This record gives sequence, structure tokens and C-alpha cells, in this order.
Amino acid sequence: MRTVLLIALQLVAMMAGAQRECASAPYRIERLAKNNSLQQKAAAIETFIQKYQSNGVTGTTAKMPAGVIRIPVVVHILEYGNNAISDAIVLSQIEAMNRDFRRKNADTSKIPDRFKSLSADIEIEFALATVDPKGRATTGIVRKKTNIKQWDADDKIKFSASGGSNAWDSKSYLNIWVGAMDRILGYSSVPGDAPEVDGVVLSPSAFGMGTAAPFNMGRTGTHEVGHWLGLIHMWGDKYCGDDLVSDTPPQSTYTVGCPSGMRQSCNNGVNGTMYMNFMDYADDACMQMFTTGQKNRMRSLFGDGGERASLLYSKGLSIPWSSEVSTPYEEEDVPQKVPVPVLSDKANIYPNPAISEIVVSLDASWVGSELQLVNVNGVVIQRVSITNKEQKMHLGNLQKGIYFLRSRNSGQMINEKIVKL
Repeated sequence: MRTVLLIALQLVAMMAGAQRECASAPYRIERLAKNNSLQQKAAAIETFIQKYQSNGVTGTTAKMPAGVIRIPVVVHILEYGNNAISDAIVLSQIEAMNRDFRRKNADTSKIPDRFKSLSADIEIEFALATVDPKGRATTGIVRKKTNIKQWDADDKIKFSASGGSNAWDSKSYLNIWVGAMDRILGYSSVPGDAPEVDGVVLSPSAFGMGTAAPFNMGRTGTHEVGHWLGLIHMWGDKYCGDDLVSDTPPQSTYTVGCPSGMRQSCNNGVNGTMYMNFMDYADDACMQMFTTGQKNRMRSLFGDGGERASLLYSKGLSIPWSSEVSTPYEEEDVPQKVPVPVLSDKANIYPNPAISEIVVSLDASWVGSELQLVNVNGVVIQRVSITNKEQKMHLGNLQKGIYFLRSRNSGQMINEKIVKL
């Protein structure tokens, strides 16, 4: 079945030079063909998605997640020679994904009128992890020196033993690996696959904003994370196939370049092909939207029992609880770049226990920082920007129990237990 992947990639390579080349479809075919248990898991996940979406439509008891979902991200950068990627480029990729998934991209104005009502804010955001799996402070960026010049869509980039970088716990983090690939811009794991391979692989040539056109807007990351959240290509990965989303019209195959006007195929009616969708192959400048149906499909994975539900309880964006600090280089003896925070003795919290609100008394240096109220599962349930030295935080709508008040500023941190009566 390895031959299937190679043939598929060779066919892609025969096409015109500057086009999007996503290896997720042949990768998925190969993974499923080699693993019967993964076939069963993938089928169960699809059944779950369809049932969840159906329940949501009919108004039964399905519990879809409410509000904005924030996903901790760790970026593994595989450095060959002097080919380094700056932290600024990493941040630009996170910014690009947040722009597209929250429908904050200015080019939504380019969406044709016939599709504008379908364009959706997915209400999913991404942030570089602040805490690693051991509770240590981190930038969310792991760098690894490697002697591998070029990677294939075979997952070797995901293992230190083969020159790559080991995944962080995929139940708590989205793993993104960045390493040079031949013509391939990226690929995603199959939802339900083994934790050690779960995540997205991106080529430096299409990673972040400011790379070479036509893939210079970070939308390869948007596209591959769409796969990671259960979306497939618009054409269903076969001629006039089904992408399993009800509000995306069928189309014969992928779109190349930057088209305009009406394109029709597969009897897709008066609206034609939605070639500006992030799950097509158009250039970055000509991708502008996800649909409401795609939103429901992606978010269903966070429902009770869903494949991505554990991310809702990740501690990856909380305040570090270990005094140790992770180094920016994996398995490298380099100076630590992240300062070790010390527990602040300048915070006074009263009353505690409290019924309806607490007052956090701080010195002026904390103004502008963020207070986080965290439940016992490590989930941030309230955020308050500190605007003065006597900062109030309301607790009236919380259930009785134990919470933790956390903040970080200039190398100091607050980590105090709060009892809600």
C-alpha cells in the first residue's frame, strides 16, 4: 500500500508547479489500509459525527460545546543546517489560523454573494502552549537539530528515533511539525489514529505568513488543521465525491490557481463550485471561508465523547506548576531562554472563602496582566484584565468548590487556592 501513496504523490508532482499539494488523502488511504482497528475507529468517529449533527438539528439532548474553544499548540521545528524558522514566523501561523477559523479575515468581502450566507465563524482559536506535559513553562515551540534534509509523508518526522521530534500528549495539545518536504505542502493525521502520530505536518515553504506566494498567508495550516478536525476535501477525494458536509456543493476535482466567476460541475446547480473554500486547493489569496456545515462537523468532535473533547480540559494554556523550565531545543544542551517564575508575595486576596466576589490587592506592576480563574480540572473558566491595584473578580455564577487564581507578570506568578461558598 506504500505504492498507493507514492503513485498518488507522483501524480500530484506531475501537475503544474505552483499548486497546493496536500498529502492528507493518500496518507489517509494508506493508514486505513494498513490498520483494521483504525478503520473501525474512523468509522465509529464518522457515526458519532453524523449522530451528533443530527441530534443538534432535531433539538434532542446532544451536548455540543458552547462558546469559543481554545486549543493549545506545540510547534516542533526540525532544523537542518542553518535553515531556522523564527519565533515570529511561528506566531504568524497561529495568527493566520485564528484569523481564518474566527472569520476575521478581511477578504471575506471577496466571497461571492451566492455563498456569503454560508460563511461561518468556527469559534475555535489556537494558542502556543504555556505549559508542557510536565507542568514546566514553555514557549510552545520545540526546536530539534536533525541530519534529515527532507521528509516524506511517512510520519518519521514525528519520532526522535528517526531524526524527528516526539509528539506531546495529543489529548492535550495540537502537535504541528515543520520540516522540509519535496513539493508536498502538508498533511494531517487521521482522527482516531495513534496518539504518537496525531497532528499536522507543514512545509516551511508554506508555513506562516510572509513566505513565497502563492502560499504566503498561512492557509496551508488552516487547510491541514481542517483535516485534523475531521474535514475532507471539497470533492470528497474522488470524482464528484461527497465531502460529508450538507452545505458545500459537489465538485468534480480540486481547483488550481486563483479562479473567478462561476464554475459548474457534477450538477452543482446555479451556485456552482465553492472554490474559495479553505478545503479546496486554490491559492492562499483566493481562499476565504468555511461553511456552517463544516463548522458543525469540526465542533462535533468536541462534544461529549468526541475524539477531540479532551482538549477542552487541557492544562496546556494554564500557569506552570513546576519550577523547572523546558528548554527550547529538544535533547540539546543550550542555555534556557524562559525565566523561571517565582511565587509572588505581593498579592492579597480577600475574602477567601468567598460567596459572590473576591478582591485581589496587587501593586501597580500587575496592571495590564490577566487574572485567570481555573477549576480543579485545569480549565480556565474566567479571565479578567487587571485594571487597578484593587481588582474585583465576580464568583456569583460559579458552583461551590475549590478554584485556583493564577497570573503571571515579569517573572512572578500568582497561584492561590480560592474557596467558593
